[in-house]
Amino acid sequence: MIVPLPTRAVRRGKGFTFDRATTVRVTPGAEPAARLLRTLLRPATGLPLPIAGVGQVVIALDAKLVGLGTEGYALTVNEHGVLLRAATAAGLAHGVQTIRQLLPVEALRTSRVSDVDWTVPGIDIRDVPRLPWRGFMLDVARHFQPVNVLRRFVDLMALHKLNVLHLHLTDDQGWRMPIPSHPLLTSVGGWREETNGDGVRHGGAYTRGELEGLVAHAAERGIRIMPEIEMPGHARAALAAYPDLGIAPEPLQVWTRWGISDSAFGPHALGFVREVLAEVLEVFPGEYVHLGGDECLLPGGVHGTFLRQAGKYLLDRGRTPAAWEPTGDPRAVVMPWKDETQAAKALERGQPVVMAPHTSTYLDYPQSDDPREPPGQPGHVVTSRDVYHVPLPDGVLGAQCQLWTEHVRTREHLEYLAFPRLAALADTLWSQRPEWEGFTTRMRHHASRLAALSIPAEVRREPCEHS
Repeated sequence: MIVPLPTRAVRRGKGFTFDRATTVRVTPGAEPAARLLRTLLRPATGLPLPIAGVGQVVIALDAKLVGLGTEGYALTVNEHGVLLRAATAAGLAHGVQTIRQLLPVEALRTSRVSDVDWTVPGIDIRDVPRLPWRGFMLDVARHFQPVNVLRRFVDLMALHKLNVLHLHLTDDQGWRMPIPSHPLLTSVGGWREETNGDGVRHGGAYTRGELEGLVAHAAERGIRIMPEIEMPGHARAALAAYPDLGIAPEPLQVWTRWGISDSAFGPHALGFVREVLAEVLEVFPGEYVHLGGDECLLPGGVHGTFLRQAGKYLLDRGRTPAAWEPTGDPRAVVMPWKDETQAAKALERGQPVVMAPHTSTYLDYPQSDDPREPPGQPGHVVTSRDVYHVPLPDGVLGAQCQLWTEHVRTREHLEYLAFPRLAALADTLWSQRPEWEGFTTRMRHHASRLAALSIPAEVRREPCEHS
């Protein structure tokens, strides 16, 4: 009943019961996985699970293990103990999440639970993901979410072995990342005076320490964070702070409506963009940085040149740019969101592709046409089945779901929209032989895990006039 489905799982005889005498033995380099296991299990179980020279639970990091790749793991459980092995720290982190799912569902609770036998069934698992990019994009520009919400969402992603959090940090309606050389980006660009006439000021920004802490929190769980700094369009929040960066410098406010603003950076703003990206590279050490790049009203030649110059800055520093549409540089990752035709053309050019088609990955669309659904993006319904059958042409790196937050203000609403659809994405991208009917069968039990994690099965409707 594990989600996502392991590559191979064979039930054995007796299982192993964690108790207060259980200790953990680690090989060099496996200490973070042991700490993660203890961190995740202690709130509900109260078990100390100390690291010791001898332990019933053995966590082993061995770079010579073959066949497990960069994220796979092997897990064996019998009456004598638990053995978790992997060639990488990420593989061990994924194995820890499988141990969590094998325990009674109460192990996922955040407060102490009594009168539960913390028994893992006897099993032999060898597990390797089908695709290397299994992601989720969260828009914090339209409605700001505090860092504790992001950390919790990282935990939910990790449980499902998703490995990329794409953080959409800037847009017309808000700028969320501090840039010391340009402090007005957050003090001015981080706040809008109202939203669609609601009269309520909205905004916020992260500190550098919060973002660095989030990166570390994610890395411990096998997740890398890809930041997105929108350019050259979707730039009105930045231009409200520094109007001289625009095509036609003029006083602007952070945009208070949804849709596409006609504001954009002018070609002379490339120096500013490089300063921003320099800070981004210091805070986010991962390979990929997203440049946005779509829905811009600049002439095509100017638009393309701007993105290629920004992308070159990243490439010259050993990073890889990503964008929603082709930038003209074959080294940049393309994330086609319109249709499969975009992906086919990019693959023909030899570009790396991550699928993000709006009709099967945009979680701001309602999950059903039930009138009780909360307000969402109009035009489509995206079900868990739609997500599960996301198009995956041969050669793509993987796929990710997107959650734009024009209509999403609260953590509860965010998590309601994400699950169970994000579990469907995780299963279809990880499983070697994804199969919808089997997934739905496993979700009957997995739903109890989501409930133990306090993920809402329904959410209070809010008026949509000001969303």
